[in-house]
Amino acid sequence: MANPSVEPLERGYQLQNYTIAKLLSAGGFSIVYLAHDENDYPVAIKEYLPNALALRRENDALIQANNSEGSAVLFKHGLKCFFEEGKTLARIRHPNIVRVINFFRANETVYMVMDYERGRTLQKEIQLKRDREGVSEELIRHVFYQLLNGLREVHLHKLLHLDIKPANLYIRKDTTPLLLDFGSARQALSGDLGRLAPMYTPGFAAPEQYRRSEPMGPWTDIYGIGASMYACIAGTPPPSAEAREKDPKPLRLAALFGERYSPELLDLIEHCLQLDHNARPQSVHQLQKMLLAPRSSPIKKSTVLNRVKRTWLNMTRHSTEESR
Repeated sequence: MANPSVEPLERGYQLQNYTIAKLLSAGGFSIVYLAHDENDYPVAIKEYLPNALALRRENDALIQANNSEGSAVLFKHGLKCFFEEGKTLARIRHPNIVRVINFFRANETVYMVMDYERGRTLQKEIQLKRDREGVSEELIRHVFYQLLNGLREVHLHKLLHLDIKPANLYIRKDTTPLLLDFGSARQALSGDLGRLAPMYTPGFAAPEQYRRSEPMGPWTDIYGIGASMYACIAGTPPPSAEAREKDPKPLRLAALFGERYSPELLDLIEHCLQLDHNARPQSVHQLQKMLLAPRSSPIKKSTVLNRVKRTWLNMTRHSTEESR
């Protein structure tokens, strides 16, 4: 008997009226393919296949839950949520939100058909710019302002994304951004957060996503926005919220990145990354206003050193006067 695997569908496989062309990406919960419809129009097809719960036997397109206890129940629940995600996204029409054009059941699972976009993820952009002093402030402001337009539409539909990170932010070739992967949003939609393990990414998830004892709202997605902007300037995600709560050191963005980025942008990122959800911007509109506010030039290192030196001299002078 062939060994079970989670191998993708083969090139040329016919899935309804779509022909699989190649694998685009594979994650813990799904596989994404490039395919073409009967008119040779390119589409991206997302297949629900949680590798911890299901398998596909070699040379067989059918998916089945594995034999571990409870896998079948969890697989079916996730399948239902994935289907609901497709229905929800199909209702949203916004240039900064991935567009779902079809979703259907086949091979004992669910497929979501989306517009195929040319470009690259923000994560890829960060990797390319990591050795060249980070992503530019102009691109950060441009991408995130437009992206927030899409996120506002999500919030208007009473949804939260809950997994905002550079790997889920796509930049088209014309530099307009696209918000991808609403896998965690479907949990918020289902209202049944306890049955599946929480889907979050350390470093980008807000503290309330770990505890679930505090309310989640737009401010939760705003933490993810702040963490994604942090990754743009630092090249790495911030420390996880759990680690920051155990050892609440200041982020010190001005001292680390003040030469390359404006004080206003660095303050905005720190504002978004407050551990107390009440201290963050409470709405997308509020955050967009902050992005549009006037900004000053980055502070030169010599200026920073002079400020430190002046502070040290004042402290020394004050200490000397007190000792007299």
